[in-house]
Order: sequence, then C-alpha cells, then structure tokens
Amino acid sequence: MKRTVSLILAIALCLALCACGDVSQVERIHVESEIFSQEDINSAEDVVINEFRNGWNGCSLKKLYYAGDSWAKEFEYWKKRYNADEAIVLLSTFDVDSSGGDGSLNPNSTYEKYNWILVRSNGGKWETKDHGY
Repeated sequence: MKRTVSLILAIALCLALCACGDVSQVERIHVESEIFSQEDINSAEDVVINEFRNGWNGCSLKKLYYAGDSWAKEFEYWKKRYNADEAIVLLSTFDVDSSGGDGSLNPNSTYEKYNWILVRSNGGKWETKDHGY
C-alpha cells in the first residue's frame, strides 16, 4: 500500500513539474533593426522562450518577433521606468488551451501582438519586466 501511494505521489509530482508552456513550434520572425543587433534580439527572444516554457502552462507559443525600430519611444519609456540602459519590446502570438493557462487567460483562444518588455544594463542579460497588451 505504501509503495502504491509513493508511486502515485511521484507520478503526480513529475506531471506537475513537467507542466509547462509549449515552445516546440515557435517561429522566430526576423525583423531588421538599426537599434539592436540580431544577437541582441535573439538573446531577448531566448529569455521570453525560457519564461514561456517554464511558466505558461496550457499555452503554445507560435510566433515571436522584435516589435521594430518604430517602437523607439516605447523603449525610452521602459528603460527610464526600470532604470535600465536599454529596453526592447518583443511581440508574440500564442494559443491557450481549454484550461485557460493559469486562469487569467481566455480558454481556447489565440493572443496576437502580445507584448514582452525586457530591459538590461551594461550589456548584461535581458530581464523580462512586463508583458501583456
């Protein structure tokens, strides 16, 4: 009996730890920039993909891309708000399953042009500060 209960608990724990956002089909869309290098953009995308994988249960990331240099005023606002040297905005498209993700998203829906705001200082690593519309 103890062995059965232990096995059930171990399986439940594994399932809880494995529940994550699906990033297996994400399409990274290349957007030219005179502000950021492709390496800068890719490293910011990597941060978002990792965050999505680890925290967006019931969601599937479909597209991820740099918002574009036309958002430069937004970058200025975000870097001042978070006291950073640089800010970047990425946009994404993702699907939500019937669970509604963490409960704050609309079940069985697709979110498009969903914003991800990241900042960094002194050429360090990008850090997600905000996301949404």
